Amino acid sequence: MNISKQDALLWFDFFSQLSEEEEISIKHEEIIYSTFAQIEAAIDHRNNTLMSEIRSLKTLENRTFFVGNESKFPTGCRSCLLGTGLSAIRKTNKCNLECKFCYNYGELEDIHPVGEGMWEIGGTKFYEKDIDLLLAIHQKPTGISYVYLEPFMEIEKYYSLIKKFSDARIHQHLYTNGTLATEETLKALGEAGLNEIRFNLGASNCSDKVIENIGLAKKYITSVGIETPMTPEFFAVFFKKKQAIFATKLDFINCAELHLNENNIGNYYGENMYICRHGYISPIWSRELTLKFMKIADEENWDLAVHDCSNYTKFARALNLSSKANMWFGASNYACEFSMIPYEIFIPILNDDNFKFLNEEELPDDYKPEMIDF
Repeated sequence: MNISKQDALLWFDFFSQLSEEEEISIKHEEIIYSTFAQIEAAIDHRNNTLMSEIRSLKTLENRTFFVGNESKFPTGCRSCLLGTGLSAIRKTNKCNLECKFCYNYGELEDIHPVGEGMWEIGGTKFYEKDIDLLLAIHQKPTGISYVYLEPFMEIEKYYSLIKKFSDARIHQHLYTNGTLATEETLKALGEAGLNEIRFNLGASNCSDKVIENIGLAKKYITSVGIETPMTPEFFAVFFKKKQAIFATKLDFINCAELHLNENNIGNYYGENMYICRHGYISPIWSRELTLKFMKIADEENWDLAVHDCSNYTKFARALNLSSKANMWFGASNYACEFSMIPYEIFIPILNDDNFKFLNEEELPDDYKPEMIDF
């Protein structure tokens, strides 16, 4: 059914008032899914229009979109979307910043440690001495990534492990907000064999210090780039500091579509949201800004790769990894990150007179809002 925006608003206002104990009926589910489909169809239409305006839009085997220098497209992303990566390695349970888009927002003091002298790989705890056993038994991944809060809080612990995986010829990349990096530590990472480093430049609001560190990283590490959730704040500040950023000679910019979880969604209440394939929930402006960003990059012929790391890309990633793991046809770990759908967060977009559904039709009698028993 192509529910109207007015009917969807009335129903979602009702759903938002239900307690957790109250069950959603099958007909209610049909109304909910129809509303999600209507919102998503309108979002796709808007985004497709923006994409049509990017003259040199490219794809990576139809799994993601990018513009610019294909030779600089990050190998870590190729591993993620085409190979057997992204194999995440976790160590540090602390961060020196608290970003409102962080998936651990509000709980940074409550993150459990991995364990003294230990690393978490694939959900399993390893000592560094166990890595040889791991490599002897498991097929080597095409790439691994160092994730989980801020590694430069204890970066000296990373060098020897990076060296071990470098000797095994496995591509490695690391995420950082960049505020604690120094030339000494960046040089040590390069000497250990780190292939790629990604700076979350939005975490520091494009600070001059981090921009300088991007340039320093390029002296010692082969592939250097930015990976940041695309927000209005980042979009605005980036263009104010564009020339300084380009002077670093960075290779790529990954524009991540911001998706929300129970920790950070409170920072974005009131924004227009959509849910992608019943999975990730995102503000609609995040990918729109990415596509506008990419259009500028294409028109100005930036000598780097600008990657649309969208919810679609995350969906493709999950399918690729499940196929590489020989799971059943169609298997994927792409899913909604909320234990219960927060219906109230869709009220603003349904209230927005400037946001239109593409096609609307009258609901069947037994689906009409007046059938609600208030």
